[in-house]
Amino acid sequence: MFDILALVVAFCCSILTIKVLLPLAPHIGLIDLPNERKKHDGAIPLIGGISIFTGVLIASTLFIENSNIINLYLISSALIVFIGTLDDIYDLSVGSRMLFQGIVACILVFGASRFISDFGAIFGGENVVIGDYGMIFTVLAVIAAINAFNMVDGIDGLAGSMSIITIGSIASLMAFNNSSESILLPMLIVVSTIPYLFYNVSTRNPRGKKIFMGDAGSMYMGLTVIWLLTLGTQDTADTTATFRPVIALWLIAIPLMDMLAIMIRRIRRGDSPFKADNGHIHHILLANGVTSRKALWIISGLSIVMALIGVVGELLIVQEWIMLSVFTLIFVVYSMLLQKYCVISKS
Repeated sequence: MFDILALVVAFCCSILTIKVLLPLAPHIGLIDLPNERKKHDGAIPLIGGISIFTGVLIASTLFIENSNIINLYLISSALIVFIGTLDDIYDLSVGSRMLFQGIVACILVFGASRFISDFGAIFGGENVVIGDYGMIFTVLAVIAAINAFNMVDGIDGLAGSMSIITIGSIASLMAFNNSSESILLPMLIVVSTIPYLFYNVSTRNPRGKKIFMGDAGSMYMGLTVIWLLTLGTQDTADTTATFRPVIALWLIAIPLMDMLAIMIRRIRRGDSPFKADNGHIHHILLANGVTSRKALWIISGLSIVMALIGVVGELLIVQEWIMLSVFTLIFVVYSMLLQKYCVISKS
């Protein structure tokens, strides 16, 4: 079973990092100022992501057995947190961010030689296998996941909650599969995220000490989620997959569907798929009179339901083509509703 001391170390290191960086953030420009798209009050330190990664880094170094996989994950995570921090301070261009994300994805995928090559029997019959082309697919998937979590980070607690739900679901599937050696890393990430959520959303948080995750945090969470999903869904010579690939769609459902629906709508409009706007699910809920706290509960609730369907579908061994078909149907409905209420909110 995972080491309780490791979880305590991760939690304490995350809190300590927040306390150290809180007074420093304004002096180095690591703050978020309100504008027409950001409606918060005052300058908020963007240190949540750094605190989460610090907790994971220290606890992983101390308590997880040294391996090429964990070393490359930590190196890639450090790079993505660094890039995200630069973006938080200097507001990098979309092209620069995508380039750096691609480099980090290549380091992780090609360095570890772990990638998505088997999609399972998603159409019934034989498994869909793409072999070494999976390296390119996985690099693109890493970039997509990084941006999906970056896009969903729009209201207090949302990116953190989405991350905990997804990573917690992965950990639960590992537990059901008796993968006790693999469960420590996702649990460290979940525990390291809790202090950030307290400073971000708790009503007991002292006034003036609110923090945001920042691009460093949302990009790190996206990288982490897709990497855990890759490790969990693919067989290797030494390990057996923890769950089937189609289940990954359900565990990351809301960030994935929101990103795809938004990008499709932007392309149909003739805009760049990466052009920022107020068309995400949290923006639409807020525009239609839902409070930020209620929007958090609604979106988190939807994410929990989708993740539970995925977990139960895996435990009951529901056929993969059925899981994919139902997911696709839900995505179509989600996209249509998003379009409908986006139009209403603009009118």
